[in-house]
Amino acid sequence: MIRHAAVPILILAAFLSIGASDRRSGYDDASPETRAMQDDDAANPAFLWVKQGEALWSGGCANCHGDVSLMRGVAARYPAFDLKRDRLMTVEQRINLCRTDHMAAPAYAWDDDRLLALSALVGLQSRGMPLAARPREPFMSEGAALFRERMGQLNMSCAQCHEERAGQRLAGSTIPEGHPNGYPEYRLEWQGMGSLYRRLRNCLNGVRAEVFTPDSREAASLALFLTVRANGMIVETPAVRP
Repeated sequence: MIRHAAVPILILAAFLSIGASDRRSGYDDASPETRAMQDDDAANPAFLWVKQGEALWSGGCANCHGDVSLMRGVAARYPAFDLKRDRLMTVEQRINLCRTDHMAAPAYAWDDDRLLALSALVGLQSRGMPLAARPREPFMSEGAALFRERMGQLNMSCAQCHEERAGQRLAGSTIPEGHPNGYPEYRLEWQGMGSLYRRLRNCLNGVRAEVFTPDSREAASLALFLTVRANGMIVETPAVRP
C-alpha cells in the first residue's frame, strides 16, 4: 500500500535540490579503475550477461520483436504506464509479461540471471541516449513521497543519503546521488549483476525497513521517480559500480 497521497510539490523539490547541470552519475564518483572497466566492453564483466541475453533473445524474443537493435530507445523510456493493464511497469516486468502472455512460458524470478541478461541487453540498445521517462501521475508523486519518507528502525529516508549527503563518504565510499542510469549493472560489491530493485531492497534492509515486493506499486513508483529525476542523463547500461 502506498504510504502517502500524491504530493506534487515534492516533484518540484526534487529538481530544485539537484540542478540538471549539477547531477553526477555514479560513474563520476567511481575510481579510475572502475570507470576503465565500464568503458571497455571486453573488460566489463556485465557483458557476460549481455552475451547470455543475446542467446535468449535469438532463441525466442526475436520471433516477435525482430533484431534486438530495434529496441533502441525502449529502456530510456521505462518505467512506463501500460494502458491495457492499468499499471506502471518496469523493463523487467515487461519482459516477464512477454514470456507469460506471448510465449506460454513462466515468468523469471526477479534476480534470475536470465531476466538480468535480457534487461541488460535491452538496456544496452539505449546506451548513450538520454533518459526520457514520462512523469505520469499519481505514480510520480507517490514515488517522490516514498523517496522522502523516513523508514525503518533507523528512521531514515532515501533523500537523507542521496540528496542531503551525496558526495560525502560512508564506510570509505562516496555516497552517490542515486541516479538509475546504469541499471542493470555489475557491482563489484556483489560480484555480479543486479537490478535497480536489488539496490532498493538493499537500502531498505540497511535502514531495517519493510521491503517492497518487486512487483509492487511502491517499487515501480519509486523507480519512476528516480528515473524522471535523472531524465536527460545518459543511459550507461550495463554500468560497473563499486
